[in-house]
Amino acid sequence: MNDMKLKPDFLFEISWEVCNKVGGINTVIATKARTVCVKYGDRYFTIGPDLGQGADREFEEDPALLKGWRQTLYEKGIRVRVGHWRIVGRPQVILVDFSSLIPRKDDILKFLWESYRVDSISGQWDYIEPVLFGYAAGLVVASYVETFCKSADRVAAHFHEWMTAAGGLYLRRESPYVATLFTTHATVLGRSIAGNGMALYKDLTTFNADDLARRFGVTAKHSIEKKAAANSDVFLTVSGITAVECRYLLGHEADAVTPNGFEDDFVWQGDDYRVKREEARTALIAVA
Repeated sequence: MNDMKLKPDFLFEISWEVCNKVGGINTVIATKARTVCVKYGDRYFTIGPDLGQGADREFEEDPALLKGWRQTLYEKGIRVRVGHWRIVGRPQVILVDFSSLIPRKDDILKFLWESYRVDSISGQWDYIEPVLFGYAAGLVVASYVETFCKSADRVAAHFHEWMTAAGGLYLRRESPYVATLFTTHATVLGRSIAGNGMALYKDLTTFNADDLARRFGVTAKHSIEKKAAANSDVFLTVSGITAVECRYLLGHEADAVTPNGFEDDFVWQGDDYRVKREEARTALIAVA
């Protein structure tokens, strides 16, 4: 019975790295996709940023998929491309063009301040761009649910890292019937502390997180991450040690720890492993 309560009917997974291989979260999502697709089929969607033709080599567009719904989004000023992710499992993908929200950025940042006290005032473009994407992703999820889901359907939207946090905060305020999950894989401030040569875990209990965020120039990113942790239905992280980091730097306990998993065949075995390793080694030496 508890499994039935916890299992959603529709699942959306949102990340800056969907069809955009710039970091480890791309691998985190891609290597579990086959299992998720088996469980959810066409009730599972991954959502990522549409960064333009040429930046989406992992994306295969299907112009016929959800064509009517896409048109309703266009009428609201949101453009999306829909298709499949070129990975094992071939999950459905919605790539969101958030550029149409640029003229509305001040209103969106105002919404985040008035609703949650997210301090965006010092955020530069590397902050604003992901916030606009996250917010647009929230609009897309809300529109899909309103169009296709029944009132009794259980819907969950899983947001990865601060870059998508605005979407969860939007849904929490505007579409509270969508359950929001927020995962931080490593905190903004933890990365800054370690990157500046400080003893992150040795001195963790003594840090003043907000003061350090100002010192390292990451106040906006730290603020939205902190508010997402406190205002999501479920706050997750990926290891026990990162959960401790969240407790002291974000001031919020993780509701659960969900270690990253991947399919058994993700790593090559036997002769295949040795061949791939040698090919990779040769390529790296050539680059060097």
